[in-house]
Amino acid sequence: MARYILTGNYSQQSIKGMITNPSDREAATRPLVEAAGGTFLSFYATLGESDFQLTVETDDLEGLVAALMVAGASGGVSNLKTVQAFTAAELLAMQTRAGGLAGAFTPAG
Repeated sequence: MARYILTGNYSQQSIKGMITNPSDREAATRPLVEAAGGTFLSFYATLGESDFQLTVETDDLEGLVAALMVAGASGGVSNLKTVQAFTAAELLAMQTRAGGLAGAFTPAG
């Protein structure tokens, strides 16, 4: 299964709600990921550019995007970003494959 790292920010309204009525955001998010066909691997609150980070596994990218659309449409989150993540073993396989392909490419100039 492919792994994806998802990041985003909470809206001002969401932050006010979390202060007034604290909630477990991992428990709130997990059912959406699973309903979209994904496996929820981790949730972290983060500092800096984003407020949270999720790691999920799925072979259903369409389902994952649909789940992100639901989350974004709620108004509770914004700035949703998704990147695909690879293990060290997967990267090693890519490097090996690139070595085999290198002779088929002629760079510009």
